[in-house]
Amino acid sequence: MEFGLSDDQKLLENSFRRFTEDKLPLERIRELANKKTGYDADIWNGLVELAATGVIIPEQYGGAGFKMLDAIVILESLGRTVTPVPFTGTAIMAPVALLTGGTEAQKEEWLPQIAAGEVKFGVGVTELISTRDSKGVTLSGDVLNGNAMFVIDGGPADMYLIAAGPDNMAIVPRNAPGVTVTQLTTIDYSRMHTEVKLENVKADLLGGKGKATEAIRKCIMAGRLALAADTWGAAEVMIYKAVDYAKERKQFERAIASYQAVKHMCAEMITELDPFRSLIWYAGHAYDEAPQETLINVLLAKSGIDEAAKFIKRTATEVHGGMGFTDLMGLHYWYKRVSVNRALLGTPEMLRNEAAIAQGWLAA
Repeated sequence: MEFGLSDDQKLLENSFRRFTEDKLPLERIRELANKKTGYDADIWNGLVELAATGVIIPEQYGGAGFKMLDAIVILESLGRTVTPVPFTGTAIMAPVALLTGGTEAQKEEWLPQIAAGEVKFGVGVTELISTRDSKGVTLSGDVLNGNAMFVIDGGPADMYLIAAGPDNMAIVPRNAPGVTVTQLTTIDYSRMHTEVKLENVKADLLGGKGKATEAIRKCIMAGRLALAADTWGAAEVMIYKAVDYAKERKQFERAIASYQAVKHMCAEMITELDPFRSLIWYAGHAYDEAPQETLINVLLAKSGIDEAAKFIKRTATEVHGGMGFTDLMGLHYWYKRVSVNRALLGTPEMLRNEAAIAQGWLAA
């Protein structure tokens, strides 16, 4: 049995790589990062034209009707160029939640708008994974109160999907009365996450009261998988940048790539990274084709690639020497992207603990 991308998926990969690389040379990445918006309309519109925003949305709702593995191919390309768009929240987590737990009316209202790129969603589920004191959202009757921290892609969002406990998720307009959005400062300026404060906000509950348990579970799982694919793409580019620099940088009239120690550093980075692409791909494949295997594979994929990327970002910087810390090389944009991805939706330690519980090795 051969497991890999189909010819159509390879074409998809090539299309998005060409698009993102043409749109985002280093100077453009630097310019957009300095704006600190996590959004560029030109790139977003290009993704809409390529049907990326509706990649996993069924055709009946105006989407492309593709599978999660196809979305992963796109996400790897976005990670490779640290693309400043709210893709994970809008095109992955929100559609998964709506398709899993939304009423038919909610699906018909929001999925076509997402597919057409007319609305951007931020997703707030952090409090179900770890929470700060006094933070979190509560539901009383049909009214929401509280603070949702680190709402993914919340900066440019028009709408929010906010979890209120493990079994309720609310659709909240950004401009609704009682909603206050505060942009959070992280080291990664290519995406903007927010704190959303809710004061007596009327809730439009996904599927109805107490009916979003499965939607929240799958939303978090899909988000973790999306972040893993994004990290993989960013880590791969850091390796290529290190190798290219080693070929150009000379020491004692020799390219440093000719020194065995530097060769070993580059080889170790590839060795650390390579196994996780197939694991991430398989997790994406399992999402649609073998759902019973998805959870464990997603947990291991994200925890594993986060650890590998930690090694790669450090080693790639070391290959660059002192230049690795400068804005001239721009390596820090990828460094920061994988660093924030590591923290979002659970650190490697948390995910490995969750995997052990899921497999019965630890008590819940």
